[in-house]
Amino acid sequence: MRIGLKKKIQLYGFNNLTKTLSFNIYDISYAKTEREKKDYIEYIDEQYNSERLTGILLEVTNTIGAYVLNISRQDYDPRGASVSLLISEQMMPPDQMDISCNQCSFIQDVLKDRALGETVLAHLDKSHVTVHTYPEFHPNNEISSFRVDIDVSTCGKVSPLNALNYLIGSFDSDVITMDYRIRGFTRDKNGKKFYKDHEIKSIQDFIDPKTLTRYDAIDVNVYQSNIFHTKMILKEITLADYLFNIDPRELSPQVRLSLKDQITKEMLEIYHGMNIF
Repeated sequence: MRIGLKKKIQLYGFNNLTKTLSFNIYDISYAKTEREKKDYIEYIDEQYNSERLTGILLEVTNTIGAYVLNISRQDYDPRGASVSLLISEQMMPPDQMDISCNQCSFIQDVLKDRALGETVLAHLDKSHVTVHTYPEFHPNNEISSFRVDIDVSTCGKVSPLNALNYLIGSFDSDVITMDYRIRGFTRDKNGKKFYKDHEIKSIQDFIDPKTLTRYDAIDVNVYQSNIFHTKMILKEITLADYLFNIDPRELSPQVRLSLKDQITKEMLEIYHGMNIF
């Protein structure tokens, strides 16, 4: 989905608007025993380690039409990972990049359709993509969760909203919260200030309609401040998708119903930001 004004503004110099998308997802799982909980955390930690997250962020950068200068990534002990990319919409000579040869090779593997000289190219102040993961479980709770926080902040013509559909599809997203904010202003050639460079009424307008049919969604927007907030929760859940190393066919109907209620309750609490007693 392309983002932009119907008639592009003829700007005076650089587009100084900063557009930031904060994307937060939760994945819920049921793990009963201590061993199952630890196995779930280890599985999630491996599935979304810093290398795979780097690949996701590189594709985000590719999707919004930006380029990469610097990559920083880290896996944590006992769990979790972080990745940060400096990005730009413009090109820069390779000798001004800050990426190791190993990283260059990895980028080539991830973005095979784009030559390295077109991929690892540039840097622009205040433009970056970051991700942090938070796998967690509690010894007295049979519900475990995996949280991912992604921030895409850009200056110039590129828009982070173009990456929404890819991000939603990259994770098992049970609950999603998104914030989009446009800050600053830019000017046209006559000196008139513009506080946004594309039309937007809701973040939902930039999400695939097929995806939206699977979720209940609400907006909380502050239009006069160019602040947009959307929350989404899956409408229907399939129990087998939430049981870690457990076959639901081995459970009685009463137990299956109870587990589905526990999982739904957890999702609703996260969605509404309050505990249900």
